[in-house]
Amino acid sequence: MPQDDWIKSQIKNGGFTNESEYIRDLVDQNRNAEFLTTKAAIEYGFRSGVSEMDIPEIMKEMEDMMRKDGRL
Repeated sequence: MPQDDWIKSQIKNGGFTNESEYIRDLVDQNRNAEFLTTKAAIEYGFRSGVSEMDIPEIMKEMEDMMRKDGRL
């Protein structure tokens, strides 16, 4: 199904009045997902307690983790 037809079917089935409204909803969903992911990470950090490490040690640990999984 061509992308334009797919978008039109989403508009019809999702109760949107036009393409702009549908796209705006997709953006809002993405922002909400990013917000919830960030919120969960912050809550996890608060629950994890106070670290015994100082900031340079924490930074070194994070760099090592990022190198290990290919993000750095």
